[in-house]
Order: sequence, then C-alpha cells, then structure tokens
Amino acid sequence: MPKTILGISIVAISLNVVLGAKILGLFPLPINSHRNLYTPLVQELVQRGHHVTVISPYEETIDSKNGSLRSIVLTGFVDWMTDGMKHVRTFDLADTNIFQKLQTVLTFLETMSEMTLGHRNVQRLIHSKETFDVVIITELLTHAHKALAPHFKAPLVSFSTIGLSSFTNLLVGNPAPPSYVPDLFSDYSSKMTFPERLTNSLMHLYTQVCFNWYVYPQQKELMKKYVPGEYDFDQVIHNISLVLLNSHPSINQPVPIVPNVIEIGGFHIKPPKQLPQDLQEYLDNAPNGVIYFSMGSNLKSAELPMAKRDTFVKTFAKLKQKVIWKWEEDVLPGQPENVKVDKWLPQSGILAHPNTRLFITHGGLLSTTETIYHGVPVLAIPVAADQKLNAQRITKEGFGLLLEYHEISETTLTQKLDELLNNPKYAKNAKECSKIFQDRLTGPMETAVYWVEYVIRHKGAPHLKVAGVDLPWYKYMLLDVGLFIVLSLVLSLYVFCKLTKILISLCVPSKSPKLKRS
Repeated sequence: MPKTILGISIVAISLNVVLGAKILGLFPLPINSHRNLYTPLVQELVQRGHHVTVISPYEETIDSKNGSLRSIVLTGFVDWMTDGMKHVRTFDLADTNIFQKLQTVLTFLETMSEMTLGHRNVQRLIHSKETFDVVIITELLTHAHKALAPHFKAPLVSFSTIGLSSFTNLLVGNPAPPSYVPDLFSDYSSKMTFPERLTNSLMHLYTQVCFNWYVYPQQKELMKKYVPGEYDFDQVIHNISLVLLNSHPSINQPVPIVPNVIEIGGFHIKPPKQLPQDLQEYLDNAPNGVIYFSMGSNLKSAELPMAKRDTFVKTFAKLKQKVIWKWEEDVLPGQPENVKVDKWLPQSGILAHPNTRLFITHGGLLSTTETIYHGVPVLAIPVAADQKLNAQRITKEGFGLLLEYHEISETTLTQKLDELLNNPKYAKNAKECSKIFQDRLTGPMETAVYWVEYVIRHKGAPHLKVAGVDLPWYKYMLLDVGLFIVLSLVLSLYVFCKLTKILISLCVPSKSPKLKRS
C-alpha cells in the first residue's frame, strides 16, 4: 500500500508541472479557416486546466471551470483584410505561376508581421512583466514573432496549419529532397517528370535565396524594432522546441520528419452536430444522393465569373442528384429546382450524411481533411495556395478527380461528375482512406495536447532537436562540400594535364635542327 501511495504522489507531482500552465498563443491571420484550426486547440488546452492568452484578430471566449482564456484582440485586422480583398479577384489567382504566388505571399506576410508586433495591444503585453510557460505561434514566415518566446522566457511551439513546407523545414533541419517533395506552391505530385523536378529544384533554391537575403533580414529588423532586448536572430528562429503539423499520411504524402515534428492532422474535427431540420429532410429525401458544393470560407462561389457560374447552374440542372451549394448571396440567378443554396452550411454534418455522394471543393486542407475523415469522393477545383498540391494527392489516392479552373465547361464538368458518380472505385477508395485516417494509436487532439505539455515538462525538450538546425543553409545543403569537390577535381585535372604535358615533352625527343649543306 505505501508503494501505491508513493506512486500516485509521484504522478500527481509530475502532472502539477503542467496543470495550470501559462500559455501564449499568437494567431494573427484574419482568415476564418485559420481560426477554425487554432480555436479547438485553444479550447482543449483551457479545458485541461491551462491559462491561455490568445493574440488574434477575433474576440475569443470560452466557458470553463478548469482553466481560463484571455483574449488580446488585434483590432482593425479583419477590416484591413476585408478592404485589401475588395480589389482582388480571388479566382484570378488560379492563373499565377508559383514564383508570383510566393512573392505575393511574402509581401502580405511582411505587412501583417509588422502590424502585429506594432499593434498597441501587443506592445502593451510585450512591455508588461509577464512570463509564460510556452509560446505557440502560427508558422507564417513571420519570424520576428518568434522573439516573443525568449522575451517571455518560454520555449517555442510552431503551429503549421498547412503541414510541412519550406517555411518549417529549414528551421528544424527537416530533410525535404526536391526530387520527390513538391514545393507548397506547385501543383506537382511526388512522382515528378524531369522538367518538373528541374522546376521544383529551382523553386527550392529560389526559396532559399528569398528566405536568406530577403525574409530573414527584413524580419530581423522588425524584431529589433518591436521586441526589446538583445537577441540573436539566428538562434531565435532556430530555437523551436516543437512543430505541430496539420497533416497525416492519409492526406499528405509521407515524408521524413525529425523527432520534434509531430503530425496532428484532423485534430480540429469533432463529431457532427444535429443538422437543421430543413437540411436534414433535404438530405434524407434524396433517393439518388446529394452533391455538396463549397469553395471554402475564403473563396466565394458568388464571386465566380458569370460564365463559370452559369456552367455550374446548367450542369447541375441536368443531374438526377440533388445539390447543396454554399452560395454567399441571397439569390442564385437561374437556380435549378434540384439545387438548394445557403450562405453558411454545416460542412461536417453534410459530409457525414449517408446520402452525400460527392463533394465539389477548392481543395483546401481543412475541406480535404474533413472529406477524408467522412470518406466522401471529391471533385477538386484548386485556385491558390496549397490547393493544387492537395488536389494532386486526391487524384493520387484515387478518391477524387482534378478539374483545372481554366478548363471548366459544361462538357468537362459533366464528364468529371459522370465518372465520379457512376464509377464505384472512387467511393471505395474514399472509405479506405477514411479507415487509414482514423486508425491511430491516440486521437490527434490528444497527441497535440500531450506534446505541448511535454515541451513544458521538459523545459523546451532540447533533446529532440537535430544537429542540422545549427548548420548554416549552405552547410546543410553540402554546398561547401560540393564546391570543394568541384574545385578539387578541376585542380586535379589541371595538375594532371600539366604533368602529362611535361612527361610527353621529356619522353619524346625534340627534333634536332637540320645541318645546312655547304
């Protein structure tokens, strides 16, 4: 009995190390899809008894008898985003190349990074005397934000909403050979042709150059400007204790990951709630099934060009299936009888219904994750960001098809829908992917919380970091070794040629001059 009591006491003491921990979360991106990701994690940490401070564009609230939640609002961010998007035709992003996409992202994130650190509410916290047990930030190339970890004397957890990317690989020494790991902004699969591998490699090098000669210096200046104290920028950005990845092998291609990178894809998914009565009846009374169509929370179907919109309307009108369409305006011109529209729809609940036959989506990671979870076939129409990459994975796993935005027509749309609805292999493959996705040792949310608390318990868990994080990028990529080998070969060849020329001159007697006859 005494040993049992002692054991319980030891466990209680070890749990007290993390129960009631002070956690700071920085999630500045004013986009609903990102909010839908970090909110469940924050809520779970509060329910576990932690005291969480969240810096975000939204007023976050939660009722809990265990921990607490304090919201520091980045006022003005939502309006800034809304005003900025007024002049952007989002569907035109489908026609930009990967280099243009990267430059657009870098410019946007640079502005947001300075707005965040310079915000009066954030400055008030920075100049307080508070400390935290861990700092969690969204990994967005906003590296100056990472200085909040040493400033508040806390280990750093990076939260990647898009899975692995060049954003995080360089910071934790994670290998990502461009021979089979496509760039985030590309639409390549893991099996690339030679031209694709060449482009992917050039993109990899271009990213390195952008990061080291543009992003890092600019972020270093922001760190010095807004975060008091003397910090070594290289140490700040590489001192990441843990990376939480919104990925899983059933969604993303399998890649090597270092010990402090943890996959938690699907952590935000909860059992669907009861559907509204009208929607429940609409789905129940669909003998031929239902197609669900949504372009996500950032892309809006209502902003589709008229020709593209009419293509969907005319194609849907010819189907025997019902259609539920997320349409953000009051009226859909020419709305067919078999189409139901609404500005907001409970996506997970619709996908969970047994009569849902197909999901037409932009291929965003959250939508892709939810459709895999529920085992529903997909027609992916990617436009921007990682959507083309996700669409390639969908086709590779065989539970969906890709329709390029610029190829949308009544003919192509009808052909894709006929194939997906009438060929049973897509539904079968979707169910198989769902089984793989859900077959885990522990749930993804349990995994996420465990590792955050692990970092707190072990004071940053430095034993998980690989030596690659301490190497400059040119050493990590063995460029210095490659240069040495090339110079050595050139020098050896030069010496060989010189010696050969000397030996030839010694072995071959020179012709004696002819004597002139007198």
